[in-house]
Amino acid sequence: MKKNIAAARKTLPLDRAYVVSVVIKSFKGRRNVEVHLYRPTWKRSEEDSCNWELILGGSLQGKESDLSKSRKVVMESFTEEERDILVDYLEGRYSAKLAAINSMPLSFPVPPGLNPLSGMPENENLGRIRFDQIPNYPLSFAVHGVYDLSMHSPILTSEEV
Repeated sequence: MKKNIAAARKTLPLDRAYVVSVVIKSFKGRRNVEVHLYRPTWKRSEEDSCNWELILGGSLQGKESDLSKSRKVVMESFTEEERDILVDYLEGRYSAKLAAINSMPLSFPVPPGLNPLSGMPENENLGRIRFDQIPNYPLSFAVHGVYDLSMHSPILTSEEV
């Protein structure tokens, strides 16, 4: 399993600034499925205490719906400590099933109108993994993941059947 953890190259405007994804070797009949992880919940007080002008930059002039989406993208990300705890958990529990664990800091300022992972609609290809609902989940914070099966090759093609 590859582990690609990028450190911040400059001082970040807040602690909650890291995104994490995993690549599952085999999942729902597909190969190397990338799953983007996020925090589905957070305290309103944490969101209210953020300096959004610094985090979103000049984009504060955008539409309120776009600004709300960008705020959610930030709040869904992990602190460095949470990222490290999450990576250790994934590595310990799922290392045989994972091809990679990837993490990097968000780019600041965060642009307006990004779609938060929690807002992605589920359908036959797009789905969610709710890690915190798996038995014996040990972390103190909830983690969900979003995947899109249409972006990944099937394990068996029609020619192989």
